[in-house]
Amino acid sequence: MIINFSVQNFGSIKDKQTLSFEADRSEHLEDYYIIPINGLRLLKLGLIYGANASGKTTILKALDFLSNIVLNPKEKKTDIFDFNPFLFDSETPKQNTILSIEFIQNSVRYYYEIELNKKAIVNETLDFYNSHKANVFKRTTNLETQFSEIAFGSKIKTDKVFEKTLESNTLWNNTVLGGFLKTNIELKELKDATDWFANHLNSLIHPKTQLDTFVITQLNNSTIKKDDVIQILQKADLNISDIHIKEGNKRILLDSMKSFQTYNLEFEHTLNNEKYNLPFEFESQGTQRYYGFAGILSQAIRESFVFLIDELESSLHPDLFTHFLLSFLVNSKNSQIIATTHNREILNNKDIFRNDAVWITDKSENCATELYSLSDFDTSVIRDTSNIYNAYKIGKLGGIPNLGDYYIDIEE
Repeated sequence: MIINFSVQNFGSIKDKQTLSFEADRSEHLEDYYIIPINGLRLLKLGLIYGANASGKTTILKALDFLSNIVLNPKEKKTDIFDFNPFLFDSETPKQNTILSIEFIQNSVRYYYEIELNKKAIVNETLDFYNSHKANVFKRTTNLETQFSEIAFGSKIKTDKVFEKTLESNTLWNNTVLGGFLKTNIELKELKDATDWFANHLNSLIHPKTQLDTFVITQLNNSTIKKDDVIQILQKADLNISDIHIKEGNKRILLDSMKSFQTYNLEFEHTLNNEKYNLPFEFESQGTQRYYGFAGILSQAIRESFVFLIDELESSLHPDLFTHFLLSFLVNSKNSQIIATTHNREILNNKDIFRNDAVWITDKSENCATELYSLSDFDTSVIRDTSNIYNAYKIGKLGGIPNLGDYYIDIEE
């Protein structure tokens, strides 16, 4: 479970911005939105709304980037990180980027922070909380010698062989967690942290992400139940009565000469007691996307996952968009979804959406992303009886594109 995630000097984000899953004091829809854990009340859902180019996707990309550098450490010291700092400023390109996250793994609360530039991890910290905050390690990098030094907290028991092994596997452009994944050494706190990134935080899902392959793989591995997916599709009124997956031809990747198995996916439709099979590629874009979401929903209900979804409403009817979120909120127990959206329903329906679960991205005068939730506004702006969308339209909440008129001056 994520508690908070903060970003500074990454993409369109200049100053520190924090996405928090700590619920406010409101008991509105408590049973559906709130997960009580470790004395905290954590939200299952975070929806990010805003104008195009306001930085919505950047929040998700930053979290996905953090996961990637933990789980896929660089092999060479000369490899650089694939990101840009805030570029609309003369100073920020020279400054470090800072990413931090608080999460709960195996009932332990962890705080992880890295400071980096495009070449190296400059500083890195992992803390945990029992009755009090305690440090697991602090890492610093000498940028001249390109050598990293790792100091462990007083409550962490290691020996010199352990420390030297970890340091030798932690290149200046590797995280300590990534270095740990390269070793055979064991330490509970490091394993907790890396396991959370590997087994709970999923990769970013874009509108064009091919989720059908993901669902087929999970069905074949029995990590998703076919009956769950069929039931979810039926409740979405997609007229699907069964799923048929057949092995196709094996194909070879020319660059590696490795073969991989292909599959033929068909949906069975029952009309007037007659069954008709339709190939997956003949289904509508909305049906194809919701099939992927059915797999996500099945996992979210049965396990504990964090899903990052960009443009959640893409190819979905507004009612199906709402149906998916309500199905998630009603049935999931330990999962979270962070999604960007342009669907105005989240501002217009207080019967379904909590203020602290809805976030807005806005651009400052220097084109930097600012992130805030509806619960950050006091009652003079948003009252319990307010139409939040009307407040948004007249500019009280920010996040509105500053559009010009409709006339385009084209020289003949």
